[in-house]
Amino acid sequence: MVSSASSLDRFKQSLIKKVLFGNQPTPELIAILTVYFVQGILGLSRLAVSFFLKDELHLSPAQVAALGGVAALPWVIKPVFGFLSDGFPLFRYRRRPYLILSGILGMAAWLSLAMVVNSAIAATVAMLAASLSVAISDVIADSVVVERVRHQTNSEAGSLQSLSWGVSALGGLVTAYLSGWLLDAFSIQVVFYITATFPLLVSLVAWWIVEQPVASDRNHLALVREQGRNLWQAVRQKAIWLPTLFVFLWQATPSGESAFFFFMTNELGFEAEFLGRVRLVTSLASLVGIWMYQRFLRAVPFRVILGWSTVIAAGLGMTMLLLVTHANRALGIDDHWFSLGDSLILTVVGQITFMPVLVLSARLCPPGVEATLFALLMSVWNLSNLTSQELGALLTQVLGVTETNFDNLWLLVVLTNLSTLLPLPFLGWLPAGEPEPEAIAPPSPPPEPITTPPEPVLRS
Repeated sequence: MVSSASSLDRFKQSLIKKVLFGNQPTPELIAILTVYFVQGILGLSRLAVSFFLKDELHLSPAQVAALGGVAALPWVIKPVFGFLSDGFPLFRYRRRPYLILSGILGMAAWLSLAMVVNSAIAATVAMLAASLSVAISDVIADSVVVERVRHQTNSEAGSLQSLSWGVSALGGLVTAYLSGWLLDAFSIQVVFYITATFPLLVSLVAWWIVEQPVASDRNHLALVREQGRNLWQAVRQKAIWLPTLFVFLWQATPSGESAFFFFMTNELGFEAEFLGRVRLVTSLASLVGIWMYQRFLRAVPFRVILGWSTVIAAGLGMTMLLLVTHANRALGIDDHWFSLGDSLILTVVGQITFMPVLVLSARLCPPGVEATLFALLMSVWNLSNLTSQELGALLTQVLGVTETNFDNLWLLVVLTNLSTLLPLPFLGWLPAGEPEPEAIAPPSPPPEPITTPPEPVLRS
């Protein structure tokens, strides 16, 4: 009996170590992971949205890229949601009500896409609402994660974030193939109806977040002003704004993703079912990238990972020229197999590159402004991606790439890949090693406690 109990305990500890990366399973951890899982599973609608904009609204590649950039705006203003959550509690709670509202908003956005959207403007509004829903829930989950990461040792750094993003990738994996299969089996509107059910999961798990009610007599406006002063004090530090500026420059280079989607569907004739397979491969590749970073690269300096991965990704990205010029056929490689293999490799490299940026952003956050500053740092990342999409839309327009004309697509591939190398001379802006939390000066403490004494929280 004792031996059986001991074996069960060893199995449990092994499960925690290998599957949860050392994080203890609690209701709050389940709630956090659910938020990230839903972010991944919402990829169910990604192909449906692309085909909806292309085939039903008849938008051009440049228009699709521009609309995608506009829909990403909520991710750029994430600090606003951090301020609202920190400074304006709803019903005396700063986290749970915002999660509940975000789920309801997400459901409404996807239902509107299924039922009433029939123009580019209406689609933009609905996609903005859907994006806003995910961005709000992401800010809440990030704020809790950052608080945990700040208490981790260097050897533990990144474990909770690796787990969170692994669960997000798992959500994408679950729906990757289904996204294409559903489009073949049902209409685009049915896919939107199905997608509308998932944001409600976030609302349901909101009550598992460990949180104490805020004192009812708090001066919330004064709290916001205090948070603003603390945030300004933090971002003025060179150790924070230099790495942030590098991340922006690094990710703001133009992207040709929208043009390439039109090329794959209109020129190569890829069907939704096959594109679902590509998403399945890229979701698996994301998990591989997260595992490789967690297993082999977590202790490697940020400069080394970002520098080499950027060079490698630029070189691998040039292989798309083989597909664009149909040279792969001369080599005896089918278009479908080439696309699958190329997507797998590029996604692994991209995920390995993304993980240290997450860890760096979390470790830069001083105590007191974790939610808002981390949201600000992530907003810089999202603003750079928005800039990348809009620059890509402009470049696509200038080169004359349309839904039927792909003569200059090869030049778009060359320019977008070479541009990713431009920020490399500024690698020195990143810390030589992993920044210690103590090295970042904490802001001045608030004049009075924000909440009553908190309950014990998850420690990993």
